[in-house]
Amino acid sequence: MFVGIDLGTSGVKVVLVDADQRVVAQATAPLTVQRPRPLWSEQDPAAWWMALDAAMGWLRGRAPQELGAVRGLGLTGQMHGATLLDAEDRVLRPAILWNDGRSAEQCQQLEQAAPSSRRITGTIAMPGFTAPKLMWVARHEPEVFRNVARVLLPKDYLRLLLTGDYATDLSDAAGTLWLDVANRQWSERMLAVTELDESQMPALYEGTRPTGTLRRQVAEAWGLPADVVVAAGAGDNCGGAVGAGVIQDGQGQITLGTSGVYFVATAEYAPHADAGIHTFCHCIPDRWQQTAVILSAASCLRWATETTGAASEAALLIEAERALEHDSSVIFLPYLSGERTPHNDPNAKGVFFGLTHATTRGDLVRAVLEGVAFAFADGQQALAAAGTNLSEVSVVGGGARSEVWGRILASALDLPLVYRENAELGPAFGAARLARLAATGENPTEVCTSPPEREAVRPDPELQDRYAVLHLQYRKLYHQLKSTFAG
Repeated sequence: MFVGIDLGTSGVKVVLVDADQRVVAQATAPLTVQRPRPLWSEQDPAAWWMALDAAMGWLRGRAPQELGAVRGLGLTGQMHGATLLDAEDRVLRPAILWNDGRSAEQCQQLEQAAPSSRRITGTIAMPGFTAPKLMWVARHEPEVFRNVARVLLPKDYLRLLLTGDYATDLSDAAGTLWLDVANRQWSERMLAVTELDESQMPALYEGTRPTGTLRRQVAEAWGLPADVVVAAGAGDNCGGAVGAGVIQDGQGQITLGTSGVYFVATAEYAPHADAGIHTFCHCIPDRWQQTAVILSAASCLRWATETTGAASEAALLIEAERALEHDSSVIFLPYLSGERTPHNDPNAKGVFFGLTHATTRGDLVRAVLEGVAFAFADGQQALAAAGTNLSEVSVVGGGARSEVWGRILASALDLPLVYRENAELGPAFGAARLARLAATGENPTEVCTSPPEREAVRPDPELQDRYAVLHLQYRKLYHQLKSTFAG
């Protein structure tokens, strides 16, 4: 048995997987995001542990025998978050999350101080990444910065509580802007720019490697064996890729989670930062990844459900499907948390355009689904400009459960999409696979295979014709409004 833990933004998900890669049990516990000021996005790390403990407690009550047979535990989760600890491992302030936009000024300062940063890190400096967050803290909270003894990524704070180890995997570390991505090691140059050094960083591991074993009191509390191995794991994008079997050159995956990620595995380090593409390490040895990231994906549907007073997301999706039967002029820009690829614009805002007295709630949610699909299409164009070759694309994440969204997405991308079994498990299932690799030493290609295909969604020719026009209007709208967002 193997446990996969996914520390998401909206909740912690835990899955229990057997030797035949069947999900035996799963549990989730919710999390909330605090936004005390414009552009800010924070969470209390203590809430992460409480949610994990709640999920594990639920599993222990329902699968105690299976938990007693666990051999390995894997971690994945939200990337880029700055968890700041003092010399006694006390949390110095709320963690600054991946979708926080306060450090745009520091990004400019970082690239000016390190002109080679894009070559070293594989990406443009963006406010979501960890390094500019620390520069912001140094500028605005100097007392906190002076006391920083360790900087940990969110999942690695859980690791510290689980094992007592300061460690991370290379895929997650690549999203800090402190990693020399080509050489898979910390960059002394990038650390120095932010007035930090390697002693404040966790140890680096390939995602398939063990980093330690569970603390005795944790194992006893959750009913796990005392010798459970904890894998280095992965950032959530890589965790989802491993779960979907996306580890070979040219394999691609779209994640419809809180954010949206267009992920392609590559055999070489081939940065193309100017197109807004992130080129990071894969959590599998000798592999890299190219990703286009949109900051709001399934979270847009959640927002629309709450804002319009719909009974549920599922009910709203039914309304959207009905709305597809007629033409609509409504366009939605899904930039509720700013945007990364291709705009790198933390000030970008969500917009509804083209409303009339005839506009229905179904038209609005249809526009939301289409707006997210167009954002992915922008990312696909950026990947193409980077020379990325796609052999196949799978869809994972909570949004993967929606058939109508799949139809819209395939049509906007002009690409057939593969939906696989357990696609909604995403990163948690990948973390369980990494746990297995850490415990057994098996070859990743033997374990990280593609799950069985559930269905393939092909583009709808009628929607394709409509979207050829609508996508151009969508892109024009952003550029017309860009100067007003910053104001």
